[in-house]
Amino acid sequence: MNEIKHIRLQVVTFLVIVLQFWICLNLNAQHLTKEETNTYIKTMPSFSIHKNNYFISGVPTNKNVNAQTADAKYQISFKQLITRSTLPWDTYLFATYSQKAFWDIYAESSPFKEINYNPSLGLGKPIFDRNNRLTGLASLMFNHHSNGRDSIFSRSWNSINLKYSTTLDEKTLLTVEAWAPFQYQEGNPDIFDYEGIAKVKLERELIPEKLSVELMLQKGLTWEWKGKVRTRILYSPLKNTNQYLMLEWFAGHSESLIDYDQFRSMVRIGYVIKTSELDFLRAKSGD
Repeated sequence: MNEIKHIRLQVVTFLVIVLQFWICLNLNAQHLTKEETNTYIKTMPSFSIHKNNYFISGVPTNKNVNAQTADAKYQISFKQLITRSTLPWDTYLFATYSQKAFWDIYAESSPFKEINYNPSLGLGKPIFDRNNRLTGLASLMFNHHSNGRDSIFSRSWNSINLKYSTTLDEKTLLTVEAWAPFQYQEGNPDIFDYEGIAKVKLERELIPEKLSVELMLQKGLTWEWKGKVRTRILYSPLKNTNQYLMLEWFAGHSESLIDYDQFRSMVRIGYVIKTSELDFLRAKSGD
């Protein structure tokens, strides 16, 4: 029951934040045209940030706080565009690599508890409406997840992922991702009872380039509660930069591969280099 209370509190907290700052839609906002989108793809940087890059540290909310339960978490993530112009059917080829580490920085000798690796290869395709205005971005990817260990400590799985990102309005971005897993039974046969096969992420920009909030939901395959919720508040004290301070609350399972079946509730704060990968989906103000 305590686990469910943590999840419910996170969701309610996020919704309250969004409702407090909700801004009326700009009915004159317009998305990029098909020609503008193809030009953007042909000229965008070949090497860029994929997911947010960050270093954050914090403490549990459901355990005693000490050197063994407090930790640091960081992520490095980048994307390489392989094709410089669009392929047939307005697709383009890309590769990504993300590495997430859990560091017992406050314990004696400060050992790394776990490092998770996630390379992928994918095809991206912009989606347009009947007026040839950009409405979203679809991606089909081959993903590999691993903690790089062997024997009983090995955790790995592969999947084919289908992801779709779209804007609900000029400030709200919705991403839905589903995957078909394979080659995972030997080391972690029940991992998808906790990991599930889909996730939803909602991002709301409250003050442009200054303050935003995020909510990520992921449900395991069992009827009982297994899954995860992550809320984030990002604030930039600087102007015209992608550097932010981030407050994150994670509650649920499979934050790391090594103990995917253990419930964890962690509040962390730290430094983020925010990705702008999907910013071109946001509507631009009309004349």
